[in-house]
Amino acid sequence: MGEEPTTSRINYLRLSVTDRCNLRCRYCTYWRDWRKLPSGEILRYEELLRLAAVAGEIGISKVRITGGEPLVRRGLVEFLGKLHHLPGITKVCLTTNGVLLPEQAPALYDTGLRHLNISLDTLRRERYRQITGKDHLPEVLAGLEKAAALGFHPLKINCVVLKGINDDEVLDLAMLARDHPCQVRFIELMPTVSQEWWQRHFLPLTEVVRRLTLLGPLVPSTREATAGPARIFQVPGFQGELGFITPMSGHHCRTCNRLRLTADGKLRPCLLAATELDLKEPLRQGLGNDLLGYLFQEAMELKAGKVKHPLPPSRHSSRSMVSIGG
Repeated sequence: MGEEPTTSRINYLRLSVTDRCNLRCRYCTYWRDWRKLPSGEILRYEELLRLAAVAGEIGISKVRITGGEPLVRRGLVEFLGKLHHLPGITKVCLTTNGVLLPEQAPALYDTGLRHLNISLDTLRRERYRQITGKDHLPEVLAGLEKAAALGFHPLKINCVVLKGINDDEVLDLAMLARDHPCQVRFIELMPTVSQEWWQRHFLPLTEVVRRLTLLGPLVPSTREATAGPARIFQVPGFQGELGFITPMSGHHCRTCNRLRLTADGKLRPCLLAATELDLKEPLRQGLGNDLLGYLFQEAMELKAGKVKHPLPPSRHSSRSMVSIGG
């Protein structure tokens, strides 16, 4: 069992720039009830840059841009270029579903972005449509090839494992790391839509690991200081690596080093707890950087369990994943 997190180890901010998405993944959100945020409620780029700068001043060194789907928001390339130059921010990453990547990858690369995560749960076109609600697998695969050719590194592929839907493809997906210098990361399904659907399709990654041992021995890799929750392994003969993220069967709360800022300016110390600190209203009311930094510190202390009212334990998110940023 790991040590309790400390505020000094909380160095990673997931920053959502939009709640809009061009896919409708079945495990993400109960789309029938979803209502997008009014545009005025979403933080402007200058507001996001200011909050990221404040975060950099109090110890955040890694920022990951998320959504929704971040590539659907206009002006993202210019925003990324400015984000790279903020003091204290040494690593900028982006997570995308890859649909718009074929045309946008070169401009993203030119901003200085190198760390790219692409969501890909299947290599079969009809199954992709079943999972995401859209027929965009060719675009995603083209975007993956484009990103690899440009030299994005690390290039990571995120695969949510769904029992009875795509778990028969884990070996095929893992082989992407044999043939390309990428990291294929298998992620346990979380109960973000309904308890019934989760119970039907949840598969613990111990079973995935068991299947993947057919490829050869899994050799653990060293973690970086700003690394997320994935456990990374090398396989002899593979150009890339395999990763495993176990939010359900193996909680990583004690070593979690991240905060989340939603597109509407709510700072969340934990994905699976309802606690949020509102940064948007203080920001728009003219609060100074010192006081905004205090709110970041408060979120860090909540996460580290240093306050009288710690984060309530939960296995569910109080918001849809598309509105949190994952």
